[in-house]
Amino acid sequence: MRHLPNVSRREWLGMGSAMATGFALWPSLSLASGSSEPVRLHSNENPYGPSQAAREAIVSALSEGNLYPYQSYPDLRHMIAAREGLTPDHVVLGAGSQEILRMTAMAYGMSGGDVVIANPTYEGIADHAATIAARVHKVPLDSGLNTDLDAMDRRTTNSVDLVFICNPNNPSGTISDTPTLEQFCEEVSRRAVILVDEAYFEQVADPGYRSMTSMVGAGSNVIVSRTFSKVYGLAGLRVGYGLARPDIAARLRQFRTGASLNILGIRAAIAAYKDQKFMLECKDRINASRAIITAHLKDSGHRCTDSQANFIFFQLGSSLADFQAGMLKRNIRVGRAFPPYMDWCRLSVGTEEEMEAFQTAFTQFRPSGPPE
Repeated sequence: MRHLPNVSRREWLGMGSAMATGFALWPSLSLASGSSEPVRLHSNENPYGPSQAAREAIVSALSEGNLYPYQSYPDLRHMIAAREGLTPDHVVLGAGSQEILRMTAMAYGMSGGDVVIANPTYEGIADHAATIAARVHKVPLDSGLNTDLDAMDRRTTNSVDLVFICNPNNPSGTISDTPTLEQFCEEVSRRAVILVDEAYFEQVADPGYRSMTSMVGAGSNVIVSRTFSKVYGLAGLRVGYGLARPDIAARLRQFRTGASLNILGIRAAIAAYKDQKFMLECKDRINASRAIITAHLKDSGHRCTDSQANFIFFQLGSSLADFQAGMLKRNIRVGRAFPPYMDWCRLSVGTEEEMEAFQTAFTQFRPSGPPE
């Protein structure tokens, strides 16, 4: 087989004007050369960290550390509502979008409720459903590893309580066709509540992609979940939110898990939400690196999905467990397994330096190669 060729730092830094302007001035969280800690290419984090504005907001908020944060919730809710063309009553805050998923599972999956999800997809909703004895029905992805909306429509009988759509999907990174998804939401939401997880919303470059917040504004039985953990770089501070019709939002709030947002996270999220320049630069930089690695993986014969997120999903042609172990020996941590795709790898996009380290380790490991 052909192996992933080396890419020079000049090639990385020459990808587009967005990557060539201003990035050298950024504060970076990339690992120092020679660090004993593995390179983190497994958790879909923003490798460049929070913006400078968010960092300054965190430091300033330390003086409020003795105060409960609840009075600061409305500030963030009003900002989100104004940008989305909704009211603050449409906005539910949570400790990461994970809490929004948990609240939704509890609100609509209690007492043996039925939940329909794609397979594979982000496991959060299924894991939460399992804790309350809900029945989870998994619908396989289609041959292109896209969410099979037709099959999910057929599976959503009148007895189903909740349908979960991850868009872009995790781990495939693929997006659903917007008109098809809008029609799906319009029709299926008459039978069940639909939760659309848009954790990677800001990362998508496809011009045809649209959020399902329009369905929320139209009063449909649709919930949209978002997070500050990804492109905004606040994964460690746990700030997320849901968008839903006010009566649905009120129902979700009844199922708060007790994990309230903290004042540092709120202040950082407000500052990050205002700093769209930094967010867009992160998006461009990550997407450029993703495009480089994807192109070389394809050139070496590996099948890759058309990921619109901050990760790549590609077929190894060998055991993922062996690949994980081999890469970890080379100080690279890659993504977990997503059954039934046990010879596929989800690779998070790191800094340019980290992606160069991945290239070197990948070539050294020499997996058995893509399937014939």
